[in-house]
Amino acid sequence: MSAFGTRVNRVEDLRLLTSGGVYVDDVRVPELIGAAYVTFVRSPFAHAVITGIDTSRAEAHPGVVAVYTATDLTDLPAPHPFRQQEHDGGFFAEPLLAGEKVRFVGEPVAVVLTDAQYGGQDAGELVDVHYEQLPAAVGPAQALRDDTLLFEDAGTNLADQRDRDTYDDAVFADADVVVEREIVNHRVACVPMECRATAAVFDGTRLTVWHSSQNAQRCRSTLTESLGISPDAIRVIVPDVGGGFGAKIGIDRDAIVVAWAAWKSRTAVRWVESRAENLVAMAQGRAQLNHVKIGGKRDGKITAYRLDVVQDAGAYPRTSTLAPVTCTMAPGVYDIPHVQTGYRVVVTNATPVNKYRGAGRPEATAAIERAVDLFAAEIGMDPAEVRRRNLIDVDAFPFRTRTGVRYDSGDYEAALDKVLGAADYPRLRAEQTARRDNGCRNVLGIGISVYVEMTGGGGETAKVIVDGNGQATVLTGSSTQGQGHHTAWSMLVEAELGIPMDQITVVHGDTDLIPKAVGTYSSRSLQLGGSAVHKAAADVRDQARRHAAGLLGARVTDVVLDTSSGTWHVAGDPGRSMTWAQVLKHAEVESISADVEFDSDQPTFPFGAHLSVVEVDTETGMTTVLRHVTVDDAGPVLNPALAEGQRHGGIAQGIAQALFEEVCYDKDGNPLNATLADYGAVAAADLPDFELEASETPTDVNPLGVKGIGEAGTIGSTPAVQNAVSDAVAHLGVRHIDIPMTPSRVWAAIKKAGDEGQCQR
Repeated sequence: MSAFGTRVNRVEDLRLLTSGGVYVDDVRVPELIGAAYVTFVRSPFAHAVITGIDTSRAEAHPGVVAVYTATDLTDLPAPHPFRQQEHDGGFFAEPLLAGEKVRFVGEPVAVVLTDAQYGGQDAGELVDVHYEQLPAAVGPAQALRDDTLLFEDAGTNLADQRDRDTYDDAVFADADVVVEREIVNHRVACVPMECRATAAVFDGTRLTVWHSSQNAQRCRSTLTESLGISPDAIRVIVPDVGGGFGAKIGIDRDAIVVAWAAWKSRTAVRWVESRAENLVAMAQGRAQLNHVKIGGKRDGKITAYRLDVVQDAGAYPRTSTLAPVTCTMAPGVYDIPHVQTGYRVVVTNATPVNKYRGAGRPEATAAIERAVDLFAAEIGMDPAEVRRRNLIDVDAFPFRTRTGVRYDSGDYEAALDKVLGAADYPRLRAEQTARRDNGCRNVLGIGISVYVEMTGGGGETAKVIVDGNGQATVLTGSSTQGQGHHTAWSMLVEAELGIPMDQITVVHGDTDLIPKAVGTYSSRSLQLGGSAVHKAAADVRDQARRHAAGLLGARVTDVVLDTSSGTWHVAGDPGRSMTWAQVLKHAEVESISADVEFDSDQPTFPFGAHLSVVEVDTETGMTTVLRHVTVDDAGPVLNPALAEGQRHGGIAQGIAQALFEEVCYDKDGNPLNATLADYGAVAAADLPDFELEASETPTDVNPLGVKGIGEAGTIGSTPAVQNAVSDAVAHLGVRHIDIPMTPSRVWAAIKKAGDEGQCQR
């Protein structure tokens, strides 16, 4: 029996919507009774030297258990385990607590432990930190000038770079048309529903940490590296998690300090950050400045493409993967003869940037899809037709790109045709022309993007156990932050073993129960974690078949499992059957189990096409998304309800980035929208109903034939909306508008184009 294609309601929702989830702040266990509460003292300056810290007044304040600063952390083995970039002998190292210098508003400089939850704020204000403010490097363009250095020993703000010396303009020599444009992929906040949260206790032997994370096992390894404690002496538990989006991969500096404080003080401690803290201190996303150069023939054929990436790392280069991934995915879905890429990673006086839903792939898609539209406009050809003439042919798969990656499978033209047909593209263009001819104030824009992304790769673990009652337990290394793993894994086990979903328990996020795992990110769950569950369940089935054969007096090859009833019988004789419980009882075993690690030696490449229809008020610049039609092909769909939920969430985040979400700073590095009253997080009322078209192209990379779906909507939607808004006002002389395409930005572009047109006349 195959579970694929079955629409099943999420089994976890009953608990989450009735009794509620158990998040870190909800954990009530004996070990945490009487826990102290953690409050961080954070820098009010983006760039400053710390000339002194006096904690005496705070330590004397009633209810204060302890106050710690960087001087208390000097015996730890490393400044911080985040990746450190080396340049000319200097290190861009991130300390757990800033001791000599602060490099962004919100950087932690001290931690206060109090016996009451709300006493920490008052006590924290009594920590007297003396700062000598320095000029701030705000934005990558300013940081590249190296006028203001974040790390003086490095002698530069450039933390990493690659391949820019290989650019060769000769590849553009034969092009009829060459277009260049700087494209901003601005900084955004992750805004999970649950902010960061950690609780920890040290009993003298073991450190137990509860943490809101996407992977407990990575948390443990990071704590081992940071604190110098053996992994056997650390237990990490990840309960329910209210959203991750990449920013909760592993454990970050603030949570490490909380764990250290428990170890240091021998006191149980708890910390839940406020939303204001979250918007300045949690890792943020995107923040790329991309320069594209695209050339080709007037018949629509693209012959050369260059993508030059400047990655704003924020105050510390926490990851080196974002810009390289963007470069790897630079050509997108197109068979372009010449592709050149290079990048620079630069530190700035802003919150550090790390992985955020898509992590480098949305940025690559936004660059190439905007470049294709600019090229189409320059040669006067419909953007859909330009795409069609350059897409990788379906017969070319597996396809090796000019940047060296193997696309496993795809049919990009079919995806494009499907969204064009579903949207009735000719009718939309006719309506657009009619509105323009009639001088309508509200103009129509149609934007297209065709994308491919890279997901998965690597391995994951799973253990499936069937007990004497015929019930199953799944221990999975793939944690959940709302994706529906309990439902998906139960579906896979039921399909293999015939055990009803309501008799299957899924366990994740506990290093004592699951010591080896990778976790959830990069849309890897079903293709890796699901494949591991599938293989473990199949192994359990094969073991049970041998037991059943002995009990039924038949050859192993003649015994079958009826998955519709969960019973074993001899082929052709269903009347003489045994349940799982009976098999285990007669075999005199308490349980049958299989422990599996599934490895994939290469990633998969989901793909799709998005078409967005927008209406722009030319007098106010206000944009309304009228329709959004998508194909997001991630191979066979296990549960349409889960896949659609992932698509909906991704599309919403992508549209939000295109239209209104943006983290902003002033010239001194002060955040300008550090509350949800000022930061434009997306809401349901901002969006239309999405039109989701089905497409399933399997891969040969894993036994389920599936690819990742969690980030697809984010990748395709942003450039589709950007292209749509630019298309809406193109007849007014507007060639390009950077995202987010706020009303003021759109209105300013229209006005500027009008003024320039008047000057030319």
